[in-house]
Amino acid sequence: MSIKGRIFGTVVGAAGLAAAAGAVGIARQNRIIGNRAAGEDVAFGELHSAPRVVVADDAVDLHVEIDEPADFGGRASTEDDLTVVFVHGYSLNLDCWHFQRAAYRGQVRTVFYDQRSHGRSARSDEDHCTIEQLGHDLRRVIEDTVPGRCVVVGHSMGGMSVISLAEQHPELFGDKVVGAALMSTTAGGLDPGRILFPMLPLGLGGRFVGRAVRTLDIGHLVVDQARKWGHAVADVFTDRYAFGDDVPASMVEFVYSMLNSTPFAVVADFYPAFATLDKFEHLEPLSRVPTSVICGTEDKITSVGHSRKLHSRIPGSSLLECEGAGHMVLLERHKEVTAELDDLLSLAQGQARP
Repeated sequence: MSIKGRIFGTVVGAAGLAAAAGAVGIARQNRIIGNRAAGEDVAFGELHSAPRVVVADDAVDLHVEIDEPADFGGRASTEDDLTVVFVHGYSLNLDCWHFQRAAYRGQVRTVFYDQRSHGRSARSDEDHCTIEQLGHDLRRVIEDTVPGRCVVVGHSMGGMSVISLAEQHPELFGDKVVGAALMSTTAGGLDPGRILFPMLPLGLGGRFVGRAVRTLDIGHLVVDQARKWGHAVADVFTDRYAFGDDVPASMVEFVYSMLNSTPFAVVADFYPAFATLDKFEHLEPLSRVPTSVICGTEDKITSVGHSRKLHSRIPGSSLLECEGAGHMVLLERHKEVTAELDDLLSLAQGQARP
């Protein structure tokens, strides 16, 4: 993959520096450093552990996988150790965390789950396909899988899930949740039409998208077949909309396979939630804990302006802008993203200590 520009360093607000100084000194004594090259020699979609089920409050079964450090050459974790909970984005699944999962195996306890109606999780009814419900789901996952304290990491719709958790359960932040990462996401003001590429069949786009989603849902089986027919063209759209720089063809195909495995009925069920999203007034709990905002400057879905606004509204947060990267920055610039998460975990470790 060619790199078109330098990676901007982490920008930490003055308030965050003051609050975190002591935590950094403590955390460096036991710093978690992910193996940033891990995953490069492992085929996409091959990293899994024993499945378990977390039942959401509306009885939907959520597919969850936990990587225990002891299962991958590390020491057995205790309740005093951090757990990192990863929350994937719209029309993706837990496999999207390929590089981060590989990096932290044996280093820290990690939890991955498929959001409702995605991946291996059960289908949800349309009424519960909301950002609010995703926040409730994240709370249930934390309750069932985190014995101590945790850091939550959300990409795209997963970041919205983290923000929803902060809105509905602010009491968790600074107590159960001691760190957060918001990656390629927003709290509102999103043009929902931008998020549908390349999930529509060839020839549909522009202003037609917003009006057509519900109509297309009626014939979603036809839409799904059209997506398969347009595979080659969809690869081009995936490359253009998911990435900002040149990436290996295998990475493009990996993202396309996740998008294409999500039925269009699911795409349509969640689509209205993006048009009404407005949670910038509910970010305060995130200022209580180390929070990292991560984005690519060439993100065509949640543009860099969304991340800059989040950073400005979360006092003490850090901002990592990956020059030239797109929406799938977690794959495209995985080493830089993992390095930023290393710093976040160090700060969170310091905060989690008594």
